[in-house]
Amino acid sequence: MELKAALIGCGAMSRAWLQAAARIPDLRIVGLADLDAERAKRRAAEFSLKDPVVAGDIHALIAESRPDLLFDVVVPSARHQVVSAGLAAGCHVLSEKPMAETLADARDLVARAKAAGRIHAVVQNRRYVEGVRRIARAVRSGAIGAITSVHADFFLAPHFGGFREEMDHVLLLDMAIHGFDALRCMTGLAASGVYCREWNPPQSWYRQGSSAAAIFELENGAVFVYRGSWCAQGAPTSWECAWRFVGAKGALTWDGSDQIRIEILGSGERRGLFDPVTPVEPPPLAPEDRVDGHFGVLSDFVSAVRLGSEPETVGRDNIRSLAMVLGAIESADAGRRVDIVI
Repeated sequence: MELKAALIGCGAMSRAWLQAAARIPDLRIVGLADLDAERAKRRAAEFSLKDPVVAGDIHALIAESRPDLLFDVVVPSARHQVVSAGLAAGCHVLSEKPMAETLADARDLVARAKAAGRIHAVVQNRRYVEGVRRIARAVRSGAIGAITSVHADFFLAPHFGGFREEMDHVLLLDMAIHGFDALRCMTGLAASGVYCREWNPPQSWYRQGSSAAAIFELENGAVFVYRGSWCAQGAPTSWECAWRFVGAKGALTWDGSDQIRIEILGSGERRGLFDPVTPVEPPPLAPEDRVDGHFGVLSDFVSAVRLGSEPETVGRDNIRSLAMVLGAIESADAGRRVDIVI
């Protein structure tokens, strides 16, 4: 069954979406929209799209292209309007992150999707990284026992230009959500509270909030510690963070690239100060694991539409990752710990 998709928001990120969409069988891009119509035309030419509708706003895009699916790649401030229009027109909608600017808007979109009988999901493409999938299998198998703490470091210094450098809470809202969502994917745990400190170092080229440290309380009593900066030049981490999982029976570390290390308590006798540990091979990918970033998440979404099922990043679940971000921002603004309530 062929599905027709329209994409709104033809900035740099739209390339990753269109590259992934081109790999999905029987998915046809029938329309593009952008506030700058010429940019939409250039993107259509770049991807050799066949006679797509080119529009300057969401309503014209939907009316003229009549898509089954809407791909939302707009800036966060326009997201609620775009998703609402797509759902009202009967489209299944896949959005860039974050799914909304406020929890009230996120709850509203979840309700609108339910009322429309349509899927609204979010591109949390970093769930679809091989390391995340393998660690999720290791942790959920009990390889290191019950999780007692998780630690993630993110230190990079990208010069994006554009809207990011003018955003409020740029690290937490635009990037940390990937780490928070990966934490939920790998552990299956949600957060119940957070204390966060946010700052903007003197060398920062961002307007506000380029650095943050947050301590989350997880639902099983464990603690998740996140440290990050988007203006930390030198000795960079991976885009996926550098991770340490501490469990009751051992530990797992991941450099965010291809190095996963697991050590569990051994059976020998203690010699000196430390108990013996034994290295364990991390599990391989399973055949059902979807990987490959944007292609993985778009494939999951399209498959769910065709099967009448629910994708992994559906809004009613992804709101828990957004709640971690907005809880951290609230805590940073208030200078105190806050509860995280969906």
